[in-house]
Amino acid sequence: MTATSPPSPRSHPLPRPRPFGRALCAMVTPFTEEGLLDLDGAQRLAERLVSEGCDGLVLSGTTGESPTTTDAEKSALVRAVAEAVGDRAAIVAGIGTADTRHCVQLALEAEKAGADGLLVVTPYYSRPPQDAVEAHFRTIADAGALPLALYDIPGRTGTRIEPETMLRLAEHPRIVAVKDCAYDLLGTQKVLAATELAYYTGCDEYVLALYAIGGAGYISTVANVTPRHFRSVLHAFDAGDTDEAARLMQLTIPLTELMMASGLPGTVTTKALLGALGLPAGPVRAPLQPAGRETTDGLLTAYERLTAAA
Repeated sequence: MTATSPPSPRSHPLPRPRPFGRALCAMVTPFTEEGLLDLDGAQRLAERLVSEGCDGLVLSGTTGESPTTTDAEKSALVRAVAEAVGDRAAIVAGIGTADTRHCVQLALEAEKAGADGLLVVTPYYSRPPQDAVEAHFRTIADAGALPLALYDIPGRTGTRIEPETMLRLAEHPRIVAVKDCAYDLLGTQKVLAATELAYYTGCDEYVLALYAIGGAGYISTVANVTPRHFRSVLHAFDAGDTDEAARLMQLTIPLTELMMASGLPGTVTTKALLGALGLPAGPVRAPLQPAGRETTDGLLTAYERLTAAA
């Protein structure tokens, strides 16, 4: 018998929709030591993230402390970051609130400020039924011209975007993507198989897992400090080197666990580590409280081990 040659690595990524690129960072919102919006710091941080491999920046998400920033600050942040990065990266503005009318206002302001897309979370606390969830997203999508990414994170909002609802919403021409934090790979694959929605994982531990089953990429909090490393996971997978992709992914787990599963919000740990690295971040706004010295030292140690191993 003639031995068959192993398949050659793919020279191009799998064809999949990527309306905002594939490597996105859920960027923190830098503040001054007095707690004011630090637009210069935001521009410097955005420039670093884009130069180190981010295709897009998500502004004013939960990581960006959207609950405690004003509408005016949100618009100013979009304008400043858009000015800093130009057309080198997509700017996705978080506009999610529990109030549909307020979301529409924020959507229109983000569009004026120069955003390329919108991230809209499920209305929280009021726990609307699925027909109301669907109407909420459709109203926002109908209000302006920008494409929408739906943010499905029932652990925070109390309400899931059920797969059947997602299938109906996928029919809307401006609903193009999902930030997936539902921890339901079966439901995710059901929607991936039936729609052209671009699925981005918002859970840093699932970057490779979701990408391998047809996801578009990630919207990562940890990428605030490790933009190159997460990008390298996708590069290895696209090249057909799945063993290397898995190795690189596994290297991120200790840092991801400390940043995202230590009992502190990711915003707190990210700002602590950015500050320890001398990068723009500043304090968090109340009710969040800063990380302690021991936590910050642990984050810095895990970061240094990751960069040394990579």
